Amino acid sequence: MDEKRLKGLLGICVRSGQAVFGEDNCRKAAVKGICGLVLVDSGVSVNTRKRYETLCRGAETKLVFLPERLLEAATGKEYMAMAIRKGSLLDQVLICIRQDNT
Repeated sequence: MDEKRLKGLLGICVRSGQAVFGEDNCRKAAVKGICGLVLVDSGVSVNTRKRYETLCRGAETKLVFLPERLLEAATGKEYMAMAIRKGSLLDQVLICIRQDNT
């Protein structure tokens, strides 16, 4: 994963209004089917990690744990979770994340 490119893409998501932050907003977006990806800081507690895993599995939404503090550095917000709405920006973020896994 190219962290610099990912930070840039996440920043664009925020500025274009394609991102929602916080546990409640991410949950609502996932349940309604608005978002296609939930990003969570890897520094969250075990219980929080399990809550997001359960939420995303039930809502059939992709879940990615980012390196600690990357989400904050990319967005300038101190939230531990961010959901990205479905669309072309989401596709670009997924491509950037997948490059790390291949």
